[in-house]
Amino acid sequence: MKQLPGALLPWFEENKRELPWRKDKEPYHVWLSEIMLQQTRVEAVKGYYARFLEALPTVQALAQADDGLLLKLWEGLGYYNRARNLKKAAVEIVTRYGGEFPKKYEEILSLPGIGEYTAGAIASICFGQPTPAVDGNVLRVIARICNEDTPIDTPAYKKSVQARLADIYPENAGEFTQALMELGATLCGPNWAPRCGECPCASFCKAHAAGTAQHLPVKAPKKDKKQEKRTVFILSCYERYALCRRPEKGLLAGLWEFPNVPGALTMQEGITVIESWGLKPVQLLKKVQRQHIFTHIRWEMTGLYVEVKEPLGGFVWYTAEEIEAQAALPTAFRQFWEEFNHV
Repeated sequence: MKQLPGALLPWFEENKRELPWRKDKEPYHVWLSEIMLQQTRVEAVKGYYARFLEALPTVQALAQADDGLLLKLWEGLGYYNRARNLKKAAVEIVTRYGGEFPKKYEEILSLPGIGEYTAGAIASICFGQPTPAVDGNVLRVIARICNEDTPIDTPAYKKSVQARLADIYPENAGEFTQALMELGATLCGPNWAPRCGECPCASFCKAHAAGTAQHLPVKAPKKDKKQEKRTVFILSCYERYALCRRPEKGLLAGLWEFPNVPGALTMQEGITVIESWGLKPVQLLKKVQRQHIFTHIRWEMTGLYVEVKEPLGGFVWYTAEEIEAQAALPTAFRQFWEEFNHV
């Protein structure tokens, strides 16, 4: 591992991708990008990042943002607590630190929604501190460099990697943090054979020497996801569509959704439910099957597209334009909205 800085820094300088959040070392920009990149592909994040900063260009603007706007800007990224915690942290930065992003690792780590990885990334990239930022990419790289078959998704292994990296951090800490990330994202990735022929670390990588790189890293067996069946009602009336809010706590808390009930209902059972809401079905337009996978649960969903006589039932009835402008629909429900073009 002591050979990593000398190999990675020149390689990174020559091969780093041009990414919008690498244009400066503004902590707000680095923080926002790291939160968005959690569980999300780089290409998908670029557009969200630009739109978010256009609407909320500063920490102060984020702290004052309307929750509806915030969630609309985040629509489709998933894991919506990330957006809520961004605002909570922004409020804390404004109230506790006078709007100036804290520079100490411990202070950054204390902000809502910021864990060890994000705190390490901000502290090293923005403030030059030798604080490792260890995520799945970095764990995979180290497991291969050291040819280690310990499951990388255990707290003990992560702490071991953090400690060993802290011992070898160079003066240009931010570049080294990004170089490790870049190697894991481009040459030593998770879903393809590692491109060892292009890797600057191949000469001292133990897994490459042993021929085990493709078999690493090892992960602990995953538990089977719980499955739930739901029936989703996409109700239309004179080009308005029924929406309601999810509860303020729990899965997808506080977001907009199409009315839905547990179970996979038949057409007739669905009509009965619609009538129980005080609505009069006029025409069944379409029935589709979809699924959505959360971290610990899978929804198997039946979507019923039904035209009704009057916009009643205690729902909010939005036009298509209002849905696009105001209503943050999580992906689980947005997929039914996008299906409307095919009704």
